[in-house]
Amino acid sequence: METRRRSLTKAVLWQMLGLVVMTVVGLLVTGSASAGGSIALINAALGIVLYTGYERLWQRIGWGRAARPATAARRA
Repeated sequence: METRRRSLTKAVLWQMLGLVVMTVVGLLVTGSASAGGSIALINAALGIVLYTGYERLWQRIGWGRAARPATAARRA
């Protein structure tokens, strides 16, 4: 299971990448760097919250996971 810190770090890095991409897309669509940046910031703020919650939810779902060996489970 991931720690909350790891989940948050992954979410922040993912959103930083998304921020750059969304800024460029917003600029191309609107022709304005300011509008593109605003769209990107709103998207990043919403995305980080939703992604973190989404990851934490999937941590609670056992479907599709391989079982851990008994020795590894005792060490954890």
